[in-house]
Amino acid sequence: MEKYCLKDKIFKTLSEVADGLGLECYVIGGYVRDLILNRPSKDIDVVVVGSGIEMAQAVAHKLGRGTNLSVFKNFGTAQIKRGSLELEFVGARKESYHRDSRNPIVEDGTLEDDQNRRDFTINALAICLNKDRFGELVDPFNGMRDMETRIIRTPLDPDITFSDDPLRMMRCIRFATQLGFFIEERTFFAIERNKDRIQIISKERIADELNKIVASPKPGIGFDLLERSGLLELIFPEMHKLRGVEEKEGRGHKDNFLHTLQVLNSLAERSDDLWLRWAAVFHDIGKPYTKKWDPKIGWTFHNHNFVGAKMIPGVFKKMKFPMNEKMKFVQKMVDLHMRPISLVDDGVTDSAVRRLLFDVGDDLESLMLLCDSDVTSKNKEKQQRYKENFKLVMQKMHDIDEKDRIRNFQPPIQGDEIMRIFGLPPCATVGTIKMAIKDAILDGVIPNEYEPAYQFMLEKAKELGYEPKS
Repeated sequence: MEKYCLKDKIFKTLSEVADGLGLECYVIGGYVRDLILNRPSKDIDVVVVGSGIEMAQAVAHKLGRGTNLSVFKNFGTAQIKRGSLELEFVGARKESYHRDSRNPIVEDGTLEDDQNRRDFTINALAICLNKDRFGELVDPFNGMRDMETRIIRTPLDPDITFSDDPLRMMRCIRFATQLGFFIEERTFFAIERNKDRIQIISKERIADELNKIVASPKPGIGFDLLERSGLLELIFPEMHKLRGVEEKEGRGHKDNFLHTLQVLNSLAERSDDLWLRWAAVFHDIGKPYTKKWDPKIGWTFHNHNFVGAKMIPGVFKKMKFPMNEKMKFVQKMVDLHMRPISLVDDGVTDSAVRRLLFDVGDDLESLMLLCDSDVTSKNKEKQQRYKENFKLVMQKMHDIDEKDRIRNFQPPIQGDEIMRIFGLPPCATVGTIKMAIKDAILDGVIPNEYEPAYQFMLEKAKELGYEPKS
């Protein structure tokens, strides 16, 4: 019988408590999977043939001060937190489901019953903690073989598994993306058949799984699987609409869905920022709504960045994503992602660079990472030429930012000073003068300094018919 070395001293404690209570006890699920895969794992799931709550209470007592015990009697579970350690306890159980809910009807059961209810074979592995069998692996579904062959499949009939708890379809794709595993054909076909069941799952649960996919090493894999299974159209139709190529007069545009996956994977190689990765997902989301055919130049997507940015609050709200600074950041990245590219195409003017620096503020490095990842041309010569031009733009931005201090700048003269100097109440004229000062600085007409701004203000106010009050 294969045995594993459980080095953490908490397992010795669990073993002693379980034997003292006369309970069968196992560590199960993700911790075992990650132990075998040599992946870090903080959360430890413990299944007890008997009362998980009784076991947790005894363990908490043995660990003593600094241990936080939470008991959830309605669910028959308990949780222990001690420093960075987190333990979840549950009594072995078997489950059955109503069709309109993913909340199971639970009965006490055996270890075998508990392993039967697990979502995938790689998550059904258990290691015994009792002294006489300590470290012994219990693997009724050949989960170890699936680990070796990098396969994800369900322990029992996948149609029942996914119909009972449709969130498992998202988890299946998420694990395949995180671990770089393949989904067994029979299991994948069951996702296709049961995809409509995802509609009983809360948007918050789906968002949580999507975030884990986006945070994966190659998140594009997950979105490709979601699309091929039919789930993407149901949970994120705006992204699904990017798929496909239309041809006219022998001219087609690129598949914007596949392009988005390339951009996302490229960005993921260089940044762990979850919301910058989401900006890559959303960067072309406006293209299906702006696509037009022009006989002279072919397919166009004019203003797709602006349309995409306008869409984001509605999509975030519908998908239960945070309606806060994270949303505004993604919106800003989508809105601005064409600006550096246009500087490459049109030649770089100081004024255009200043305006971009002003608009992007502290997020310049994030925007440039997104824009650089957006270069996906298969033409190596074209790609190299573009990247060289891009470096020139970045250097120009750096030089102007150092010289003019434009990022996040406030005009040297504020509205309250304009009102005081000209004896004006709050009105549109004050805003007009303030905006003129800002534009003059961004256009390089005057430097970003008080005295030139003051003189410019006097001239602008005079044009509008206003003189300083003595």
